Amino acid sequence: MFGIPGKQAVTITDRAATQIARLMAKDGHQGLRIGVKKGGCAGMEYTMDYVTEVDPHDEVVEENGARVMIAPMAQMFLFGTEIDYEINLLEAGFRFNNPNVTEACGCGESIKFDDALSQNG
Repeated sequence: MFGIPGKQAVTITDRAATQIARLMAKDGHQGLRIGVKKGGCAGMEYTMDYVTEVDPHDEVVEENGARVMIAPMAQMFLFGTEIDYEINLLEAGFRFNNPNVTEACGCGESIKFDDALSQNG
């Protein structure tokens, strides 16, 4: 929807692709749908849900056996984002390296976008 011809909406690192493919295979899911919703101390939060059926309005990105669907209302917020999967001593989880974020809370769970972008969504 908000794509540039020849460029994927998001990129998926090898670590993230491995984890997403593992999650897809676990229960026969079609992939993961990512989006954003209002909430958190900075105003917005990322969402991730298992997908059993692909919505024709989703933007679909496939890399190395992983499939990610981007919900229509989130596409403008997530364009250009790199999805990574990090493991450290205290936690493991997906990380969104999103060039559209203007602020993030200290815990990294809540984000804020430029006001002009947020008003369009």
